[in-house]
Amino acid sequence: MHIDIITLFPEIFEILICHSIVKRALEKGVASIEVHNLRDYATNRYKSVDDYPYGGGSGMVMMIEPIDRCIEALRMKRNVDEVIYLTPDGELLEQPMVNRLSMLENIILLCGHYKGVDERVRESLITLEISIGDYVLSGGELPAMVFCDSVIRLLPGVLGDETSALSDSFQDGLLAPPVYTRPSTYKGMTVPDVLLSGNEKEIARWNYEQALERTVKKRPRLLGS
Repeated sequence: MHIDIITLFPEIFEILICHSIVKRALEKGVASIEVHNLRDYATNRYKSVDDYPYGGGSGMVMMIEPIDRCIEALRMKRNVDEVIYLTPDGELLEQPMVNRLSMLENIILLCGHYKGVDERVRESLITLEISIGDYVLSGGELPAMVFCDSVIRLLPGVLGDETSALSDSFQDGLLAPPVYTRPSTYKGMTVPDVLLSGNEKEIARWNYEQALERTVKKRPRLLGS
């Protein structure tokens, strides 16, 4: 998978690229990420990428021209599956969407800023709009990092245990059950006996029951309630 990220603050993504699961994926060649400074596609000597909105109002708006120039240049390099705009009013990023997008080969992420982008960008250049929650951030950089981490960790060869991602919360429509490790007893707190029994059938049943109970308590909407 290849991900192109368009941003006004490319240095932010050093955190993503140089650490943890994403770093491992890049080193293995399973994924690649290129970060593009939108100001490199500005047409005036001031490298302007924003301007005042027509009709008045506070704040600045990201201009269509540099965004169009950047996306066009990236599309000339490779076939792009999705051009994604990270925005609070986009479709909520949930596990089924993450699973689907992890199957793609080439993705462009556009990080918004200020009061957003010229609406013509959304109408003519964007193929999918994604939100990570019903709240407003200063820009699309953090959502872009969340997106990259959630998708890249699903790629084959990234996680040490290939089955690990399959047991994550939301993969089967339920939250993950509680997990424990050694010691089996600590300050009077004990691990449930069933997990120490070695009985795989009973452990699977316990995990399902706990996952269902936790989902009912914490995320009933997942069950249609």
